[in-house]
Amino acid sequence: MNAGKHEHIISRVLPGSIAEELEIEAGDKLIAVNGCEIEDVFDYHFYTNDEELVLLIEKPDGEEWELEIEKEYEEDLGIEFEQGLMDEYRSCRNRCIFCFIDQMPEGMRDTLYFKDDDSRLSFLQGNYVTLTNMSGHDIERIVRYHLEPINISFHTTNPELRCKMLHNRFAGEAFEKVDRLFEGGIQMNGQIVLCKGINDGEELERSIRDLTRYIPCLQSVSVVPAGLTRYREGLYPLEPFGKEDARRVLETVRRWQERLYEEYGTHFIHAGDEWYILAEEEVPGEERYDGYLQLENGVGMLRLLEDEFKTAFEEAKGDERPRELSIATGMLAAPYIRRMAERLRVKYPRTRIQVYPIRNDFFGERITVSGLITGQDLIGQLKGQELGGRLLLPCNMFRSGEEVFLDDLTLSDVEEALQVRTYIVKSSGQDFVEAVLAEDTDPQAD
Repeated sequence: MNAGKHEHIISRVLPGSIAEELEIEAGDKLIAVNGCEIEDVFDYHFYTNDEELVLLIEKPDGEEWELEIEKEYEEDLGIEFEQGLMDEYRSCRNRCIFCFIDQMPEGMRDTLYFKDDDSRLSFLQGNYVTLTNMSGHDIERIVRYHLEPINISFHTTNPELRCKMLHNRFAGEAFEKVDRLFEGGIQMNGQIVLCKGINDGEELERSIRDLTRYIPCLQSVSVVPAGLTRYREGLYPLEPFGKEDARRVLETVRRWQERLYEEYGTHFIHAGDEWYILAEEEVPGEERYDGYLQLENGVGMLRLLEDEFKTAFEEAKGDERPRELSIATGMLAAPYIRRMAERLRVKYPRTRIQVYPIRNDFFGERITVSGLITGQDLIGQLKGQELGGRLLLPCNMFRSGEEVFLDDLTLSDVEEALQVRTYIVKSSGQDFVEAVLAEDTDPQAD
């Protein structure tokens, strides 16, 4: 058989898997499944879900093996590939006026400058895509394989304005693809990155109104402010939102939520947590978030954290053990973390917690989330402070699955510079309580 242009090299076979039983090994190539050439991870997941498979494998010496498999529906074969998508990553073709990557300084690791706009990452990892990088073939495969949800960066439903904001003359055509996804019954989530004086005000009203026609397939749309760093020289002139701006955005969101909940039983449009902090308003209750569909986009994280903390706090027994520790976080979450720390002292009066909001000197003070704090800012602002026996840091300060900050400093670098044992805390309120109440000599907060 002709191997064709798609040859997917296997990097790892999981122990105890079907693939291991069949003596498939790292270095082998997957050529086809059930006689169908595999283009990428979309095809692979679709074709290997079946209960009966025929795999065509090519060994390093060129020998081809045809393997017949009987398994449970959707049972994994235990194969990992050199390329996670089984294809090249697709970089973004847009030049968005608010692009965060364009606002980063030089000298950071190369992967931080890669602009992805790959629909497969939306399906696999929850990334948002603009649809400008997707062909009709891609859309048809999503519908055919029923891959969902797909997360879409809308920003505006005004075609001319979308072309301007994305700096792409084809950006206004994306809604033909959204129509096709809607017709195919594909679940979607959306986001609007709001830029002051560009797509707010009447344009935001228009976008929300237009997007409601995709309910119920379009489950939610978040509105988040554009992140503006101090590295914007030569870029499109954008202004930061102020307190009154934020209040107007929240008024718009609330008005639409009430209307849409009455009509559709969903709040649909959601404001990112930053708007509430900027407006100096409390985040709404859990019922407003429709099941927290956009947590990774900073929508409802503070409410969920507080509610999880409340449950864990009510279950906690209390004690008189002495503890001295510190917590560092972003300016956005710091008031909530401090409030939780103060509540803990009701049941744990000998627990002393210092909460340090870290100002983002690296990217600029307008960046307030903990996920963009660098090791150097952390060290610079905590040096000489009272840190107690332990320092707790939220997990989103670090590269996923590693102990590395954005600027490539590590957890060990922080510990050495500050001379304090430092632990990474997972994101839930329960994890927060457990980490705080751990013994000063107990590494369970890690």
